[in-house]
Amino acid sequence: MHRREFIVKSAIVGAAAGSFPNIILAKKNKIYATALIGTGWWGMNILTTAIASGSCKVVAICDVDPNQSRPASEKIKELTGTTPKIYMDYRELLEKEKPEITIIATPDHWHALPAIKALEMGSHLYLEKPIAHTIDEGKAIVAAQKKYGGTVQVGLHRHVAPHNVAGMDFLKSGKVGEIKMVRAFVNYDYHERTMRPDMESPSGMNWDMWCGPAPFRQYNPGIHPKGFRNYLDYSNGMCADWGVHWMDQILWWSEEKHPKTIYSTGGVFDPESPANAPDWQTATFEFESFTAQWEHRRIGGAKSEKHNIGVYFYGTKGTFHMGWLDGWTFYPSARGAEEVHMDHTLHAPDDQNIPELWDNFIKSIETGNKPAADIENSQYATNMSLLAMMSYKLGRSVNWDGEKQIIIDDQEATKLMRRAYRKPWEYPQF
Repeated sequence: MHRREFIVKSAIVGAAAGSFPNIILAKKNKIYATALIGTGWWGMNILTTAIASGSCKVVAICDVDPNQSRPASEKIKELTGTTPKIYMDYRELLEKEKPEITIIATPDHWHALPAIKALEMGSHLYLEKPIAHTIDEGKAIVAAQKKYGGTVQVGLHRHVAPHNVAGMDFLKSGKVGEIKMVRAFVNYDYHERTMRPDMESPSGMNWDMWCGPAPFRQYNPGIHPKGFRNYLDYSNGMCADWGVHWMDQILWWSEEKHPKTIYSTGGVFDPESPANAPDWQTATFEFESFTAQWEHRRIGGAKSEKHNIGVYFYGTKGTFHMGWLDGWTFYPSARGAEEVHMDHTLHAPDDQNIPELWDNFIKSIETGNKPAADIENSQYATNMSLLAMMSYKLGRSVNWDGEKQIIIDDQEATKLMRRAYRKPWEYPQF
């Protein structure tokens, strides 16, 4: 064992043990009728974890594409011995089945309406991140949770990952010193961006429903499945996909919840392409007591630097890197001081910590305690990414009053806090 690994295992992990109660598997006191909306690869990652926990019975699944829902149903039968009902309209599922837990793992533009409907129907909610496509949608979800009750866990699974928890304890211990600057980054290309010709949607798929309240465009296999994050009508690109995880880490560390001024810039390789999410982007967030930055790029390659994903916290005693597959590492400034490192604690497939987050969700339902990735704090992290995208679209900075959740003295920016829904869908009220 290397000396720096011994330092962590003997000194830090032991000291952080008090932070780990939420990742000890809870004794399941009840089996919850559970439904999944959005049966793609990530939705099934969540659901198979829920099944393995012994805390749920899958009563129904919903997807507008039977090419996803059929194999999902077969997998559920293989795991549980029962076949769930299959729906293509989330409203019908929620009204007929009235699940006790609803998992929403749809593309971003389809988060708000099903989330609000599920809460209205009395369901607890596991909602994938980012919580919404626009800021006002997020405000509407938070308002619905307050109105209808129900526990809402957001899929920010790094908030309960043991190495993230231990790393956060290290950061807050003062060992890094006074921190005035942080930099979050994801610098590798993981979503295919190859352009393909438009075509008819797959047999049996309701493509109009897939587009839903967002603008309609002809089906393209570069959008579905998996490619929707390259299109700003349906997502907010890398900044809202990967970025919200690391912005959550920044807010977890900080006692401040809202940046004051946000500026972002970036670009795309092919401005004529309908795949218009930025290929590279930087954003600067000015908080009251520190500055945060975001960076992503699809150029340079994954091995172009020591760490290509995570957050650097720059302190007066050294630099701390909170990572993913590379765990976390503290690089002290003092000459001769040992680096401190902790390896990741992740699960297959896809190197995640869904089991810990799901267990925390069930325990929160049963105790009434706030979940680790609760809707309000997850909204703050989502807002950071959406404000960065707002600045990117405007080409200038925006000033944000986080307590009131309003843009200050900027009508053009204020209009981007929501968007017109395509008929017959109606924008949620709050």
